[in-house]
Amino acid sequence: MTIDFHTHCFPDKIAERALLKLSYVSGGLKYHTDATISGLKKSMAEENVDASVVLNIATNEHQMRSVNDFAASINNEHDIFAFGSVFPAAKDVLCELERIKSLGLKGVKFHPEYQGFYVDDEMMKPIYKKISKLGLITVFHAGVDYGFAPPFHCMPENLQNALKWFDSPVVAAHWGGLSCSDRVIKLLCGQDLYIDTSFGYGQLPRASAMKIIEKHGIDKMLFATDSPWHTASLERRFLNTLELTDSEMQAVCSGNAKKLLGI
Repeated sequence: MTIDFHTHCFPDKIAERALLKLSYVSGGLKYHTDATISGLKKSMAEENVDASVVLNIATNEHQMRSVNDFAASINNEHDIFAFGSVFPAAKDVLCELERIKSLGLKGVKFHPEYQGFYVDDEMMKPIYKKISKLGLITVFHAGVDYGFAPPFHCMPENLQNALKWFDSPVVAAHWGGLSCSDRVIKLLCGQDLYIDTSFGYGQLPRASAMKIIEKHGIDKMLFATDSPWHTASLERRFLNTLELTDSEMQAVCSGNAKKLLGI
């Protein structure tokens, strides 16, 4: 079984426009689906993925409710587990977190570059505390983002500082931080958080990946792709070089995610 813990899709009417814009600002990144829910499911069937976590991002206050309504509309807790999002500066952010919980969504996604905040800013403390009280999972885009110039807002040191405000699960995407594996190994490995393997293929040195797994522990690793930007076959190709046992591979590809999602 394979659970992809990091995918993206958009409502059909905006998917093409969003995909082309994101590809352009990220330097022409190749995409592997059309970024619709039907496109994601087609890719899942082709790539032997049994379930996907769809991560939605509210990039401003006004789209927050519609983003979460879309997440709820595709969430079936069978093969699609959609997460909501809140815009940190929104005046009704805490109420929207309660609504996310009431919609049956299991978590929230933050992208500090698109949302314009540092993850360890004091203003985030009540938001994280509310998330923890609701028992929601939090996923952070972590490290560099190709669509933005530095400084970046969720580097390992920032996330390390923010973890003290959480009492519910936290996931650091992109092997704990895209393009900053040395600091991930030094600051985040061994901390109380999950690390997803999205966007590892062709980006992360094999030796760094092996060191992250060795130091952090196999039970806190989650298979992920960042679809539509990478595919399950690409990420499996990378994982297959890391000298994992069959039981370790099973834990990464599905076992840890099943426990985290409660399925």
